[in-house]
Amino acid sequence: MDDCIFCRIVKGQIPSSKVYETDQILAFDDIHPMAPVHVIVIPKAHIPTLMDLSGETMQVWNALIGAVQTVAKIKNIDQRGFRTVVNCNQEGGQVIFHLHLHVLGGKKLRDALN
Repeated sequence: MDDCIFCRIVKGQIPSSKVYETDQILAFDDIHPMAPVHVIVIPKAHIPTLMDLSGETMQVWNALIGAVQTVAKIKNIDQRGFRTVVNCNQEGGQVIFHLHLHVLGGKKLRDALN
């Protein structure tokens, strides 16, 4: 997808601050962090939303979760705690339609549920 910002990051057309990378996954620091640690974890393959995972692409979910665990260790938040967020579609707050997970930490996170 030529117009997808995350696909362009994967291709190296847009620079990113890489945190972790495998043949399937790329993780990089968010350019507009909402916490001291804010990493975006994406599949390299273009999958628009969480709802687009199925059959042969479902293994991408396992790779994404494994990458979240590795990123938490790299950023030293694995023991302190962190939040993982997946926004899905417009009403779920998704802005970029390339499946991605946010890894947030580095401070005690608060919201209406706390």
